[in-house]
Amino acid sequence: MALGTLDWVMRVGLARRLIGQVRDPRRLMGLTFANAVGLAAGLDKDGDHINGLTGLGFGFLELGTVTPVAQPGNPAPRLFRIPDHEALINRLGFNNQGVDHLVERVETAQANVPIGINIGKNRDTPLEHATDDYLRCLEAVYDSADYIVVNLSSPNTPGLRRLQEGQELTGLVQTLIARRDALADARGRRAPLLVKIAPDLDDDPIRALVDALRECGVDGITATNTTIGRPDVREDPVAEEAGGLSGAPLRDRATAVVRLVRETAGPDLPIIAVGGILNAADAVEKMQAGADLVQIYTGFIYRGPGLIRDAAKAIATASPTMTHLS
Repeated sequence: MALGTLDWVMRVGLARRLIGQVRDPRRLMGLTFANAVGLAAGLDKDGDHINGLTGLGFGFLELGTVTPVAQPGNPAPRLFRIPDHEALINRLGFNNQGVDHLVERVETAQANVPIGINIGKNRDTPLEHATDDYLRCLEAVYDSADYIVVNLSSPNTPGLRRLQEGQELTGLVQTLIARRDALADARGRRAPLLVKIAPDLDDDPIRALVDALRECGVDGITATNTTIGRPDVREDPVAEEAGGLSGAPLRDRATAVVRLVRETAGPDLPIIAVGGILNAADAVEKMQAGADLVQIYTGFIYRGPGLIRDAAKAIATASPTMTHLS
């Protein structure tokens, strides 16, 4: 279903009658999510389709990734389907219309679920100045976002994943946390700040990353982004394309990372799981691995809006409501 069609369906009032929303409220990070199934970042980068997507029954939406100024992303073709494996390869490259456009869209939308905003750096910003880009986005979205996700793990912006390591990581995240805290004091509202991590690190570096993020004081972790690996799809000609792989082939690794993050972080740090959720059982598996919420993107592309309802119902039945107050 095209996003423009979704907007029309929402305007004429059909979406909720056709699909409905599973009511399974989840209290996390001081927010109430309508159910545990959200839209992952990447589908509605600019916030142009909030009303239509809300009508499909998502418990929350995550918009972006957005950068300080508009950029076209990588040249086309840059999105490739592998239908036999229900997978996608993308090298979109943070194509978006800039943070000010997104903020305007959020402020004029009629969303009735929490809105997360995923922030990144412009491609032409040197890595040593990446903090400036993240600060610009953080400040711009703060009043509009229910929560904010720092994307350090896209494989499609050169060098970006280096920000998951060592002093680059802690320096950036500590600076963002300090600015968030200052904004919270000034606004009287504390927006949770999460970091989205890659699935391609080995287990020990993931443990070190989680420990560092906890020490910095993040409010949660999103696990995971797309993978530069090609599990189960190497025989497909499309597998040779550069970019991040998502969909069913990512399922097992994403679940393993969620479980590892939970084991490392302990019981209290919120985790949003994304990666390889193609059916209700996949969603429940992520919750059982330690997630508090899940997100879908590639599964939504292949399975359609029914996946939202099926996954939310299955989680409501199988997973007790978890509460993390901030």
